[in-house]
Amino acid sequence: MTAAHGRSTEQLKASIPSLRAKDYKSDVKPVWCPGCGHFGVLAALTKTLAYLELPPEQVAVVSGIGCSSRLPAYLAVHGFHGVHGRALPLATGLKAARPELTVIAAGGDGDGFSIGGNHFLHACRRNQDLTYIVMDNEVYGMTKGQASPTTQPDWCRSKLTPHGTGMRRFQPAAIALAAGASFIARGFAGDPNGLTRLLAAAIEHPGFAFVQVLSPCRTFRPEQQEWKQLVHACELGPAHDAARAAELIQRDDGLGLGLLFEQKIPVYAAGVAADAADTLTAAERLAAIEAEHCR
Repeated sequence: MTAAHGRSTEQLKASIPSLRAKDYKSDVKPVWCPGCGHFGVLAALTKTLAYLELPPEQVAVVSGIGCSSRLPAYLAVHGFHGVHGRALPLATGLKAARPELTVIAAGGDGDGFSIGGNHFLHACRRNQDLTYIVMDNEVYGMTKGQASPTTQPDWCRSKLTPHGTGMRRFQPAAIALAAGASFIARGFAGDPNGLTRLLAAAIEHPGFAFVQVLSPCRTFRPEQQEWKQLVHACELGPAHDAARAAELIQRDDGLGLGLLFEQKIPVYAAGVAADAADTLTAAERLAAIEAEHCR
C-alpha cells in the first residue's frame, strides 16, 4: 500500500472508525433492472473496501457509459462518470496525478472492449497500479439489447442482428494476457463473497489488475440465469507464467472462476519499479483473505 499525504496506510486506518460495507454506499438508489447482476458487483465492491479498511476519501471509482458505469453514483467515495469507452484513460491520468489514491475503473463489455478496446490493450501493457472491473453481460443493456463484442456469433435475439453477428467473440482474458496484464481474474456476480475475495486480491496487487465479472442481464439475456449452475472453479488453478496461463485460458469454457494469472513485473509509476519487498502472490493473498473471511 502507498502512503497518503505522508501517512502510511496503517496510520490512515487507525485514524478512522471501523467501516462496514454500507458505509461505502451513497444515498442514490440504483436504477438497474430487478435481478441485474450489477447489484452483486456493488455488494462485493463495498464489502471489499470495508474488508481492506480503505478510507473513502482515499478511493476513486471511474467509469464510462453503460448500465455498469452507473456504479460511481452508488458509492460514497470519489467518483467520475466519464464518456463512452474512456474510463481507463481517465483512471490512468488520475493515478498518475494522485498516486496515493486507490483507483478503480469500472465498466461493461461494450464500453471496455468495443469503443474502449484500444485503451484496454495499452492499460494492460502499461501496468499502472490500478484495478479494472468489467461487468460482462454480453449485451448492450442500456441501449435496448444490441450484441456486444463478447456476444456469441449465433445470438439472434436483437433486431439489429436477426441472424447473429457472424463474428467470433472477443476473449477478454486471452487479450489481457497477450497485452501484458499482470493480474487476470474472473468472478461471478451471483457469488458476492467469492467476488469480494477476488477484488481484494486485485486491489492489493501491485500493478494493473483486470477482473472480468460475469454479470447476467435479466432483461435482454434471460438465458444467462443458467450461469449460476454452469460457473465453476478454474480446473488448473492460477498460473504465474504466460505460457501456462495461455493454456489455462484457452482450455477454459469462459465460465471458470478464480485467479487466472498473476506475475510480478515493474509497476508503471514515472520509472519507479515495483516494490521488491512485496513477495506474496495473489494466490497466497487469496488464501489469507479466505482464512480471515472464515473466522
